[in-house]
Amino acid sequence: MYIENKSESLNGSASIGRVQFSKTGKSISYKGRTFQSLKGSGFKANYFDTESGEEFWISGPRKDGQDRLYGGNIPPVHIDEDVAEEYWEKIRGQVYP
Repeated sequence: MYIENKSESLNGSASIGRVQFSKTGKSISYKGRTFQSLKGSGFKANYFDTESGEEFWISGPRKDGQDRLYGGNIPPVHIDEDVAEEYWEKIRGQVYP
């Protein structure tokens, strides 16, 4: 999934990584954080961290790599090492660098 912190700015820190969905599907976990849906009430965000309240944009990664809502790649999007090969080959359709 693509996970971008929107509490920092419109182009906050972002990662592509593997998430876990709760059994009910009402929350997402990533790197020890739990996120719940804003149910349409967020401004340029669709989830919030249940502990800190920070808002995030979480979505499936795009094939063209243009995951940011406002385009660009500043700051660069971090790709977690455990999903890098799968991301480049299955999502982007490219040879893993």
